[in-house]
Amino acid sequence: MSVVLASPAIPQIEKKPIKWSNILLGAALNMFEVTTLGQPLEVTKTTMAANRGDTLPGAVRRVWSRGGVFGFYQGLIPWAWIEASTKGAVLLFVSTEVEYHARTFGFGNFMAGMSGGFMGGLAQAYLTVGFCTCMKTVEITRHKQAASGVKPPSTMSVFMDIYRREGIRGINKGVNAVAIRQCTNWASRFGLSRLSEVAIRRVTGKQDSTPLSAPEKILASVFGGGLSAWNQPIEVVRIEMQSKTEDPNRPKNLTVGKTLKYIYSQNGIKGLYRGVTPRIGLGVWQTVCMVGLGDIAKEFVAKVTGETPVGGGH
Repeated sequence: MSVVLASPAIPQIEKKPIKWSNILLGAALNMFEVTTLGQPLEVTKTTMAANRGDTLPGAVRRVWSRGGVFGFYQGLIPWAWIEASTKGAVLLFVSTEVEYHARTFGFGNFMAGMSGGFMGGLAQAYLTVGFCTCMKTVEITRHKQAASGVKPPSTMSVFMDIYRREGIRGINKGVNAVAIRQCTNWASRFGLSRLSEVAIRRVTGKQDSTPLSAPEKILASVFGGGLSAWNQPIEVVRIEMQSKTEDPNRPKNLTVGKTLKYIYSQNGIKGLYRGVTPRIGLGVWQTVCMVGLGDIAKEFVAKVTGETPVGGGH
């Protein structure tokens, strides 16, 4: 008499549905984040990275001299708003698709999520973040023409001027550096947040099956967002490639490698990490908005649409 052993049931892999409420929530949270503290921190970080001799107080004074409090919101309209309202949707579509296919290839939850975040960050850079960061940096770093009595051109005039002179490549200058930043950002935030959750569980004595409280989740995400600033050198490279600051010593036709060498030769290791303090603050603020305020937003959207959306990403 032969015994037939039943093979274990293979769990069915389902792709998470993409809902319009998810996209709208991600866009709304990103818009709130960038319009509050996000853009002032971005402007301060960019100013320090472009003027690498500046200290943090010096950068704040430089920004203030460009128009007081409004100086900290240079590039907000339309570029930061375009970036904030679109990149969440791009990330959601791409990361969901990649994560689903990674699971069908046998990847576990962690690696599938990392793969989705990596490819989502890549798509963000080339579809929307690249040209938006370029135009924001141009506005923040170009010389203040008003000081010489010349009326500065409008933001769209600057955009069209760059497009006429340099075409698509001009308005996407530094996009490869942006892509590297976005990929490493997402991989770092995901991985470091997971490690932080493990550490919190050990300190509090919680089992893996016990869910973390909302403050514990926010704390883990804050650690992940803040510690992900390790890749600041590529952010400084990106800003230098997009900067309109005049420097006769800077090589022509900058690539990521050439720019890295140039910054190191001019300012050393410290120059490559210039602006890391406001960037850590930016990462923490983004996380608080997307995690902490995201829970409140989810409840509101659920009441309006009858759905329970998954928060967007930055």
